Order: sequence, then structure tokens, then C-alpha cells
Amino acid sequence: MAAGEPGCPGGFYFRFLPQRTFSSLSSREVTGRLRQWSMLGRIQAQAFSFDQTFQPYQKDDFVMAFFRDPNVIPNLQLLSDSPGQWTTLGTEVKKIEAVNVPCTQLSMSFFQRLYDENIVRESGHIVKCFDSFCEPFLISDELRKVLLMEDSEKYEVFSPQEREEFLFCVFKHLCLGGSLCQYEDMLKPYLETAKLIYKDLVRTLLVCATLQLKSMSRHSLTLSWIPSSVM
Repeated sequence: MAAGEPGCPGGFYFRFLPQRTFSSLSSREVTGRLRQWSMLGRIQAQAFSFDQTFQPYQKDDFVMAFFRDPNVIPNLQLLSDSPGQWTTLGTEVKKIEAVNVPCTQLSMSFFQRLYDENIVRESGHIVKCFDSFCEPFLISDELRKVLLMEDSEKYEVFSPQEREEFLFCVFKHLCLGGSLCQYEDMLKPYLETAKLIYKDLVRTLLVCATLQLKSMSRHSLTLSWIPSSVM
């Protein structure tokens, strides 16, 4: 389907780039961490290109065109209901929800407040707390309290707007992990991995397609593709 043809909203045409790899998800160190956090085989990135002019007000047409593109439908990978099994989109999407995800944070100093608020000690150790539950997660340290528990006294360390940042979303996703996650005692592995993934996905893009976690359940994740302007 060429740009501008019927059924291609906004004239957007996409090309699958199977040769584009993401080193942040394939290095030995990162794959070891993902395995520990029960995320190995359950997280991946794919690249598609387009060469038309894009404006933010066109985001709905852009996303709909993406999901209806004949180069996307047979190639876009989705995690199936079977544990660790991937499948392709396989059919046109009838309804979409496009959400702008800001990528304005360009430094890991964004997380310095975790030290300032004694959520993480100067040594880098994450401060422990009495166990509690925020379904389906067991909360056993102050970091996960800040990420999940809105009634926590330190939840407001990050504002609602900051929690929408793509860097925060990546960091949070890594910290929470999968169903058999072995949590870290130190903050450093989370920060290092989030930085690698973030830079890998957005460093060269003027418009990027990113994934937004729409459900906190480890067992049922609804994901949407989001066009986001990047400096």
C-alpha cells in the first residue's frame, strides 16, 4: 500500500527494519539481569521507518496507519497468552488509543531524589520496609513503595507529569520485573539498564514509537504504540 492510497490514513507508509538491532537488550550483562528479573524473552524492541512529514496533531492517523500497514501486520511481534511465546499482529487494528509520552529527561540525575529522600542509602542499597501488598506485587522496600503505593508518604517524590516520562516508565518496568522476579538490593543495576535501553531507543530518533504500560498486572499487559517527539 503506497502513501496516500485509500486505507492508509494520513498518507503514512512504513517499512520493517529487521536488520536494526538493539544492543541494550542483547548484551550479556543486560540479558543476565533480565533473566534475574523474570523478563528475559518477555521484552523486545523492533524498528520500523517512515519518510513522511509528521506533526503531533496527526498522532491518531499516524498510529492507525501503522497498525493497518501491510508491512507492519505480518511483522509486529506481540507477546501471546502462552508464557514466553510471541506472535505477530496478523490483522488490522480497528481501534487505537494514542498517548503522548514525553522524553524530556536527558540525565540520570532525574533519580537523585531517591538518595535525597532516603529511599536509597548513600551506599546505593535500597532501604527495606515491612512487607505489604499492592496486588499483584509484594512490597518489601521503599523503592517499590514510591513506584506503586499512592498513599505512601514519599509517593509525591515524583510528580504525575514526571511519572509519564518514558525514562521513568522504563525504570519502573525494570524495577517491578516479572512474576518470578528476584529483586536487587542495590539501585545501580536498575539505573544502568534503564539508561542503556532509554539511550538505545531514543538517541537517534526525531519521532519514536515506544511502548506504554497500560496495566500493572504482570500477567495481563495491554500495550499501545505511542509517537513521541524527542530532542
